[in-house]
Amino acid sequence: MFVGEGPGQNEDEQGRPFVGAAGKFLTELLESIGLKRSDVFITNIVKCRPPKNRAPRKSEVEACNPYLQLQIRLINPRIVCALGTPAITTLMGDEYSASRHHGKSLTKGEVTILPMYHPAAALYDASLKETLFHDFQLLKQMLENTETLNPSTPKSSEPSGSKQTLEKWA
Repeated sequence: MFVGEGPGQNEDEQGRPFVGAAGKFLTELLESIGLKRSDVFITNIVKCRPPKNRAPRKSEVEACNPYLQLQIRLINPRIVCALGTPAITTLMGDEYSASRHHGKSLTKGEVTILPMYHPAAALYDASLKETLFHDFQLLKQMLENTETLNPSTPKSSEPSGSKQTLEKWA
């Protein structure tokens, strides 16, 4: 399962997540580890495009959070890839960010969250492309490693004072 920030103009017009340039790059990243878009579920923390494509406000994220929680419950993924800092903080807590925590998984309940840069970030900063390809290789290893998918796997360490944002969904 992949969770991004919110729909851009193309996504809003088509009603599907990640269909613009970032979506094309996400498809390339998935294919680099042998996956197709049809193999994964892709969603966003907010379900409609904020005016003028601004970052979603906290109230908008909170309003959409029950839908995201329901999607996670229904899909019941073992791994959730949080794409970009807004998705990372929503799923993991305010003290997490893409720059500090990308590629470092955290297990909460039976779900492992793998924070990554958003594919759009690599479109603006080409140096992040290699980082994203590397993080997708980590995802491939996690998918291949059945012990990682075992709920009894030891939990990753998390910063002190971390919100248990995903625990309320379990």
